[in-house]
Amino acid sequence: MEHLLRSVKIVINDKIFVKDPESSDLGKRIIKHSIIMINEMGFESFTFKKLGREIGSNESSIYRYFENKHKLLLYLTSWYWGWMEYHLVFATHSIQDPKEKLQKGIKILTSEVKIDSSFSHINEVVLNEIVINEYSKSYLTKEVDQENKEGYFTVYKRMVGRIGEMIKDVNDSYKFPSSLASTLLESALHQHFLKDHFSTLTDCNDKVTIAEYLTHLVFNTLNRPINE
Repeated sequence: MEHLLRSVKIVINDKIFVKDPESSDLGKRIIKHSIIMINEMGFESFTFKKLGREIGSNESSIYRYFENKHKLLLYLTSWYWGWMEYHLVFATHSIQDPKEKLQKGIKILTSEVKIDSSFSHINEVVLNEIVINEYSKSYLTKEVDQENKEGYFTVYKRMVGRIGEMIKDVNDSYKFPSSLASTLLESALHQHFLKDHFSTLTDCNDKVTIAEYLTHLVFNTLNRPINE
């Protein structure tokens, strides 16, 4: 899988950026250092002016790549979900048993992220922390409906669709595969957040993994008859 991923390019909706940051050294430095800075100071405190000082470039040069920091966050989170999608596809494509495939998918979504040497300018471990802490800020906006129409969340929605198909393969009579799939993805992030910040609100810890909890939740849901 690592060999295959070296040739992968994560495709991002070109409406999110003004100029593709992958096309230049400056663009890659913008991505690299924005990930570090957003994680360190939080999205609210992060500005292009501070980023410009960090990379030794004019603030105006950053605007040649991104219209604003909201679009930058959309880029980073879209890249993350695209990267996760490739891992999900490569890790599950040869698994024939539907239950085993779904179980593997849950593990991919919840496991500790490791550095991927295929993308030297992106620290996937730090980016994962940003997605856990900041992802909701990319869509909890007044512009979300228009941005959705323009395809800004296509990669994330595609991930939900893939998980939904796995759920249907396990139990094709289950009535809510998309709802369960989106709940699974959001819960994976939320449980990490609770584990790090509100430990009394979750049973996940060093002994009980998030994968263990969500596997139990999903398969018990799919196996439980519904009395209507």
